[in-house]
Amino acid sequence: MKTLYLECNMGAAGDMLTAALLELTGDRQAFVEKMNALGLPGVKVSAEPTVKCGITGTHMKVTVNGAEEEPGDDHHNEHEHHRDHEHDHNHHHDHDHHHEHHHASVTDISALIDVLPVSDKVRADAKAVYALIADAESKVHGRPVTEIHFHEVGTMDAVADVVGVCLLMEQLAPEQVIASPVHTGSGQVRCAHGILPVPAPATAMILQGIPSYSTGVKGELCTPTGAALLKHFANRFGDRPVMAVSAIGYGMGKKDFDQANCVRAFLGESEGARDMITKLECNLDDMTGEDIGFATEQLLTAGARDVFTQPIQMKKNRPGILLSVICMPEDAERLARVMMKHTTTLGIRRQDMSRYVLERCGDTVSTSYGDIRVKRSFGMGVERVKPEYEDLAAIAREKDLSLNTIRQEIR
Repeated sequence: MKTLYLECNMGAAGDMLTAALLELTGDRQAFVEKMNALGLPGVKVSAEPTVKCGITGTHMKVTVNGAEEEPGDDHHNEHEHHRDHEHDHNHHHDHDHHHEHHHASVTDISALIDVLPVSDKVRADAKAVYALIADAESKVHGRPVTEIHFHEVGTMDAVADVVGVCLLMEQLAPEQVIASPVHTGSGQVRCAHGILPVPAPATAMILQGIPSYSTGVKGELCTPTGAALLKHFANRFGDRPVMAVSAIGYGMGKKDFDQANCVRAFLGESEGARDMITKLECNLDDMTGEDIGFATEQLLTAGARDVFTQPIQMKKNRPGILLSVICMPEDAERLARVMMKHTTTLGIRRQDMSRYVLERCGDTVSTSYGDIRVKRSFGMGVERVKPEYEDLAAIAREKDLSLNTIRQEIR
């Protein structure tokens, strides 16, 4: 399986992710030309070779009307978006800049992305990333998303970062994206309205549910844009899987630390795919079979991947039922509400875990009885074909045959 692994030991920023992915493509100039042809107002992109701790990588430089955003512009003012090209977080916010301060709303950014000469997939990915950032800023500032505005120069280079990553993801087309736990940095950053902790509030909001940590490295290592890109594209977070690596990319930040300030990207083939799954459970000893059956139906209708029960022995020697719900992590909170509504439980246990999965696809097989849809699954040295039950049952009824007879024909 084609796997992309992103190592975020020194955090992540939009320009670092762009540069790391660009190094995996082998054709930097073509990408730079494509970015400069997008028509982003005043934007010019270049890829510069950069050395950190003796390691050569790439730094993405974006200028807007000839000016590169200065350190300190990347942290938000009131309702202004992080600038994250510098990955240099001294953050002395000085408003005596040579460029004027204008602002763009979320609607303005969406309209800008809509007219870019990119595919529908890239357009949808870029807007989804910005939605994560805007939602986080909205919650941090206690204002509706429609009132969130971004600094104009920061907006243009941040849009370049976001669209650049989305373009490269489309080009590389990994079947799964895995990222390491995210190093956020530590300490404080200064902005126009005071001193804020690291990670910045918007970054911390976006990173909710994502493994992250802080060490003695002082400074902001992960920006809102970097966090949002990771949250949107990564299928899961954890250790690098066993994989045959075909390319490695180094996306460099601008500031120097004792450690190489980079995002490292590995592209290659891994044996098995793993994704995240969530299990919700509760113990029940005061519900009828009919009521539990109804709750099961409601949970499946609401999007649970599986619902099952097991007999258990509860306190005071009462026989009871363990109700288990398997779902995707993003559906867990909604399904927990369904469990609360349709059962008598007072509490629900949640367990997030990873699972090995086979790749799957649909197909149609022609037989002497007619066409039958089948599900194919493969990977980890296994290949299986399973016919759709409804197709088998329809033919069995029509031809007065057993299901097994038709299965033999497919084999």
